[in-house]
Amino acid sequence: MQARLLLEDGTLFTGSAFGAEGEKTGEVVFNTGITGYQEVLSDPSYCGQIVTMTYPLIGNYGITRDDFESVAPFVNGFVVRRHETVPSNWRAEYNVDSLLKEYGIVGISGIDTRMLTRMIRQHGTMRGILTTSAASVEELRERLAASPVLTNQVATVSTKHMYSSPGSRERIVLVDYGAKTGILRELTARGCDVVVVPHDTTADEIRRLNPDGIQLSNGPGDPKDVPHAIRTIQELLGEYPIFGICLGHQLFALACGADTEKLKFGHRGGNHPVKDLRTNRCYITSQNHGYTVKEDSVAGTELEVTHLNNNDKTIEGLKHKTYPAFTVQYHPEAAPGPYDNGYLFDQFLDMIREHKQQNPANPRQAELAAAAKGER
Repeated sequence: MQARLLLEDGTLFTGSAFGAEGEKTGEVVFNTGITGYQEVLSDPSYCGQIVTMTYPLIGNYGITRDDFESVAPFVNGFVVRRHETVPSNWRAEYNVDSLLKEYGIVGISGIDTRMLTRMIRQHGTMRGILTTSAASVEELRERLAASPVLTNQVATVSTKHMYSSPGSRERIVLVDYGAKTGILRELTARGCDVVVVPHDTTADEIRRLNPDGIQLSNGPGDPKDVPHAIRTIQELLGEYPIFGICLGHQLFALACGADTEKLKFGHRGGNHPVKDLRTNRCYITSQNHGYTVKEDSVAGTELEVTHLNNNDKTIEGLKHKTYPAFTVQYHPEAAPGPYDNGYLFDQFLDMIREHKQQNPANPRQAELAAAAKGER
C-alpha cells in the first residue's frame, strides 16, 4: 500500500505504508539516534508529532515492552527509510509494524529521509499530513491547512491520578508533565520514595505530601501552554529543593522570570554535546525538545547558566543563585542515549540532604511567614 507525506511548503514524499491505515497531521521532526526507536515512539514528549528517524534501518531488534518510556505511544506518525519486519533479538515480542497498528499510528517507509531532514534543518520545522488515502494533493493541502495546531499536550500525556513507587529514602514528588519512565527508574534505583502527581497538582496538594524534594519532568509542547505549572513552581521555589528536566527546565526558567522561544528545528537524538561551564567538561547527552530558554532573558533574574550546547550555544542548564534548585534541558535518564549524566540525580539527592542539614527551619517558609506578618 502507498503512503504519502505532504509538508506545508508543498513538498510531497511518496513511499510504502506500514503500521495503521489512515491519516494524521502533526509537526514533522527528526531524531538522529542510531538506536532507541522504541523509546522514541513511547516518549510522551513526541505527543502529536510525526517523527522521522535519520538512521536508515529501523526495527531490526523489534519491540520489547520493558523498554517503553510510557504506557503507550503518543506520536501521530513514523517516517523511516526502511523498516525491518523480521527482527533479530531474543527479547523482541513483536515488530514495529505491529506496534503502529496496535496504536493507530500511520507509518511511511522507502522515502529519502536524508532529504527530508535537510529540508527541516534548512527551512525549520514544518507541519505535515501523513496519509494512506487516495486523496488528491490539493485535498491533502486543504486538510493540513484546516487541521488544528496542538496546544497543551501536557494535559493529554500526564497521569490523571497520583501514584507511588515506595522507597526507604528521600520522598520525591515527581510532577508529571509527560514523564518518561526512565526518570522514575533513576529515582527508585536510588531508594527514593517517589510520589508521581498530575501536571495540575497545586502547591498546597504537593505540600501535604511532605516531600523532601520536587522533580519536574519532561513533557511535550510549548511551556507557555501550561501557565498553572509556572505558578505552582513559583509557590514552591525555596520551600523544597527542585530538579527540572527538559520541559521542567523551561517551566522553571519561566517561573524565575526568564523567557523561552521555539528553536528552528529542535534537538532530538542521543549525541548532543553539552559543556558544563563550571568544569569545562563536555558531556554527550540525550535530547528531545523544540523550545529553549532565551539567553538574553536570564540577565536580571536569580538564575545562573551552568551548561551550554556545544553546537548552537543554547542554554542547557540553570541553577538558582539563592535557593536549592537546578535544571537541565537534556535527559540525564537517557533512554535512549548515553548514561553519562545520571550523576545529576545523585547531585539532586546530595542537595536535598545538604539543605535539610543546613536549614532545619525552611527559609522560604520563614520569608512567607514574615511577609504575612508585615515584617518585610
